[in-house]
Amino acid sequence: MTPDNPATPPPTTPEQALALVRSRYAEPTLPDGTAAEMRVEEFDIGYLVYAVFPPVTDAAGRPRPAPPGGSKIVVAKDTGETVTVPNYPTEAAIALYRKQRRS
Repeated sequence: MTPDNPATPPPTTPEQALALVRSRYAEPTLPDGTAAEMRVEEFDIGYLVYAVFPPVTDAAGRPRPAPPGGSKIVVAKDTGETVTVPNYPTEAAIALYRKQRRS
């Protein structure tokens, strides 16, 4: 794997990983147009960056399933490379990234 932009140093903090993702990808927004909350989970070889969306409810206030699709972004600690992974729960997304890195 090679860095997306060799001039950009790899991030050393979650804040730097988030800034890198914001510079390379569109900012996710909520249905009302405001920016979605972004979270970063640090793990041994990278940072998992993802948007948080509020639960969807119907007119009666009952929860509805989230729409399908979406992705999370991993930023590699060693290279700064960004890779998208499916919108799986955090640990599953990290495990998938580790598996992809090994192959």
